[in-house]
Amino acid sequence: QVQLVESGGGLAQSGASLRLSCAASGRTIGVQIMGWFRQAPGKEREFVAGIGRIGTSTYYSDSVKGRFTISRDNAKNTVYLQMNSLKAEDTAVYHCAAGPRISTRVGDFRSWGQGAQVTVSS
Repeated sequence: QVQLVESGGGLAQSGASLRLSCAASGRTIGVQIMGWFRQAPGKEREFVAGIGRIGTSTYYSDSVKGRFTISRDNAKNTVYLQMNSLKAEDTAVYHCAAGPRISTRVGDFRSWGQGAQVTVSS
């Protein structure tokens, strides 16, 4: 089991940038597919971005493609989400997750962080 802790959330204005980090412990993430999901109040958790084991394969939801970038540093056991051109609709709690295979489905990820709040004011 891997433990995940997100950091870097906060309040930003529309058009600004934020970077989220996800630090893993308990087990190396080098064998895991890593993903970022988000959940806005009253809505279901939704996929944002995912990255393969060595970082050369990335995939995004249509809503963030071209604005967000996921990356990973396996030596530091950390995954990042660079968020640019933020919009009010990006406001949510962002969770990182680890799983055994490429997927956009919540149920395919086995380890989850507690989440980091991102609030974008328009």
